[in-house]
Amino acid sequence: FKSRLLSTTLKKKRMRNKKRGSKNHYKKRDLASKSKEALQASRKTNINDMITVEEFHREARRRLKKMVYDYYSSGAEDQITLKRNVDYYQRILLKPRILVDVSNLDTKFTLSKRLGGQTIDFPCIIAPTAMQCETCPEGEIATAKAAEKCNTIMTLSSLSTTSLEDVAKATPNSPKWYQLYVLKNRDFTKRMVERAEKSGYTALVVTVDAPKLGNREADHHNKFHLSEGLSLKNLEQNALNEQSTSTSALNAYFTSLIDDSLTWKDITDLRKITKLPILVKGIQCAEDAEIAVQHGLDGIIVSNHGGRQQDTAIATIEILPSIVKRVRETCQSDMNIFVDGGIRRGSSIFKAIALGADAVLIGRPNLWGLSVGGEDGAKRILHILKKEFELTMKLCGCSSLKSINSKLIHRPEHFSPYADAKL
Repeated sequence: FKSRLLSTTLKKKRMRNKKRGSKNHYKKRDLASKSKEALQASRKTNINDMITVEEFHREARRRLKKMVYDYYSSGAEDQITLKRNVDYYQRILLKPRILVDVSNLDTKFTLSKRLGGQTIDFPCIIAPTAMQCETCPEGEIATAKAAEKCNTIMTLSSLSTTSLEDVAKATPNSPKWYQLYVLKNRDFTKRMVERAEKSGYTALVVTVDAPKLGNREADHHNKFHLSEGLSLKNLEQNALNEQSTSTSALNAYFTSLIDDSLTWKDITDLRKITKLPILVKGIQCAEDAEIAVQHGLDGIIVSNHGGRQQDTAIATIEILPSIVKRVRETCQSDMNIFVDGGIRRGSSIFKAIALGADAVLIGRPNLWGLSVGGEDGAKRILHILKKEFELTMKLCGCSSLKSINSKLIHRPEHFSPYADAKL
């Protein structure tokens, strides 16, 4: 009897302890849940409190899927060119002028007549970047609306997740450029050009530095592919759901489309199928800039694809002066010269203008803005860069773009073995 009583007592005790443990477990779980909610609430970002592009970058990295963040942020191979694009701006120093009247500041930039003659609020254009619906649901339309409201130009990528027609319908009154890859299927390329012209795009930006995609190792490791429900709306085929063990699905798909036999003659032949002005994006030396002038192109973009193609290629700001010298002095051309890559501050825009660029293009900063705040985030990025640009102008004694010149720049002694322009 005593044995049975002891056994019953122990069972009751175990049951009481189990109930207490269960209650404690749920209490701990509730506390953990509340802590997580509190942490998430504390992380809700007011984009108006963010005052630098880098703050948007850090927040975007936290929010985006690793595969998507790596796709946007990484470069080719050891990423030397990617880093050099940014670092070289920091090596270029300013020599401010004082006691200059800067009470009336004019930051407006007017494109050449060949490119349409539009005036934008400051010399900063949005570069083409692929698959923007990976950042936010509105994607490319959010960028287009931000560009329209900030009075600048958006360049739509061929690899967009929104059709070029839908982007045009969303912002019918603002100038937009269309970035074009010339594909093996020339009939399809022709249809793309016709669609862009019919939809009201004001220029073609032909990317010429990608006979094949660069060795983007992060995409290989991640087996990069589009998220479910997304597709490349401007392209007829959609093979991006396929996985590959040797390369990312995107690389395999795109490599099957692009034409690695492309030459200057093919760029000239585009004139036969469109009346739109043509810029080439991917100029990385003075020799090619001169050839672009000889072929009657309407503008050039000094670009190394954001460090995503040939690693150890020269930084764009590093080679810019020699390109400007060749175009302006040797070729006597007034074509617009643009530069992209590594621009994270308004002072970098100032330096690019001082070294001869007419305007700059930004890519990743816009993606970080979209990732954090959609259209409002993209607008905030442009606002930050403009404010920084205005401040640099004032502190360097410049009241207009015309007053920004190379005398305000101190370059590193060994700025570049090819940058032979005399400043």
